[in-house]
Amino acid sequence: MSKGLQIALGALVVAGLIGWYAATNLERIGTFQYYQTLHEFRAAGEVGKPVRVHGYVALGSIERDVAGRAVRFSVVNDPPHQVAVQADALPVVYGTLETPDMFKDGAEVVVEGRLDGQRVFLADNVMAKCPSKFEAEAKAAQAASGPEKAKF
Repeated sequence: MSKGLQIALGALVVAGLIGWYAATNLERIGTFQYYQTLHEFRAAGEVGKPVRVHGYVALGSIERDVAGRAVRFSVVNDPPHQVAVQADALPVVYGTLETPDMFKDGAEVVVEGRLDGQRVFLADNVMAKCPSKFEAEAKAAQAASGPEKAKF
């Protein structure tokens, strides 16, 4: 077999593998979205479709059901400290008692799962944003605004 034929055959195999990868893995690109806001999710209102929803844990909404081995809480669109009452809270049921360390009232979260027929979000995964990022942003903003004056 000549050297040119070997190179052409190798290139053909590589092109075939790339094509196979694209056909099997990239067909889901149209359905992939990092996350939706609560307003976007409510507007779509698709029952049973896997999705990620971003929001904040509503104050006082966390209930741990030890017997049922689940955590129930509500997700709101805006940080709880910005508005007094949010009527459009999304009820969430997370099927385990193991929540992230940063999961608490007011925490920024992304929940993965699907909406059931009773308009309850059945979460397969809950991710809470680390507050250290917020603290770093606050310190950077404070540094940008100038040195703090001494208070006596």
